[in-house]
Amino acid sequence: MEKAEDGSQGFLPPFEHFATQAIHVGQEPEQWTSMAVVPPISLSTTFKQQAPGQHCGFEYSRSGNPTRNCLEKAVAALDGAKYCLAYASGLAATVNIAHLLKVGDTVICMDDVYGGTNRYFRKVASKMGLKITFVDCSKLECLESAITPDTKLVWLETPTNPTLKIIDIQGCADVIHKHKDIILVVDNTFMSAYFQRPLSLGADICMYSATKYMNGHSDVVMGLVSVNGDDLYERLKFLQNALGAVPSPFDCYLCNRGLKTLQIRMKQHFHNALAVAQYLESNPRVEKVIYPGLPSHPQHKLMKRQSTGCPGMVTFYIKGNLEHAEIFLKNLKGHYDSCFSS
Repeated sequence: MEKAEDGSQGFLPPFEHFATQAIHVGQEPEQWTSMAVVPPISLSTTFKQQAPGQHCGFEYSRSGNPTRNCLEKAVAALDGAKYCLAYASGLAATVNIAHLLKVGDTVICMDDVYGGTNRYFRKVASKMGLKITFVDCSKLECLESAITPDTKLVWLETPTNPTLKIIDIQGCADVIHKHKDIILVVDNTFMSAYFQRPLSLGADICMYSATKYMNGHSDVVMGLVSVNGDDLYERLKFLQNALGAVPSPFDCYLCNRGLKTLQIRMKQHFHNALAVAQYLESNPRVEKVIYPGLPSHPQHKLMKRQSTGCPGMVTFYIKGNLEHAEIFLKNLKGHYDSCFSS
């Protein structure tokens, strides 16, 4: 087999018709009287009813919005899901998921997760009556031993932020679903729908901070949640309306626009990140490089088994101390994200 230019040899094949779905699903011109090929931004907060309690699909924009509908349909298709719900931020999505639980329930969270997720569970959700246990879920035996009768939700993130640990989603799902009424959530932010579909690997909920790859233009803060279960969707749909943390129609328009280039962006991210990681790995000033696309990554084979490629996130350790790392970062051109760790 000829080696792929982006280093994707050995990974799962791309999801069929991905780019076509990103462009067309939820975008049908026939849904608009104007036959617009680009979904319009519906700014109306309220919608005319035919009679008391009788509406044409929309009544109040928090409950449902035409522009948001287009985005949710498109993302559901890309995730191989039946439903998607959009939120005002990734953490708003996290809060809505946490509201599926009740006082006394236990959440098992991967011990290496995005700082905002860690902060929410540790400093907010824990004060609202939820019990939070942080576990290295990359070791299935640790996950298994942490489950108790009170465990109602397991929160995974793979790759993790920022140390890029890879978690066996299918393996975790097999462990979790031996137990009754435990919801498995996978934060798929770093992978995007193009490289990984957690629902097809046994997850109950796939969530994103769409602020990153799914939108892709650094101009939208948003969260997304995809599910297949009818009951789970209805519960989340109720909470989306009841809690009210919905994105604006303009943000939905922008994110919907971003999806149309998701495939080509992610392919280029993979190509560029692999080149950077290979260069850093050969640089004498670098102590260690962590990138799942490199054979040196301890879970490289697992990454190839459950994904179609790797994202643009690269973690590496500079030889020296914190001062050397700060000098390096201060001399970078452009900007760097706070998700990086020195």
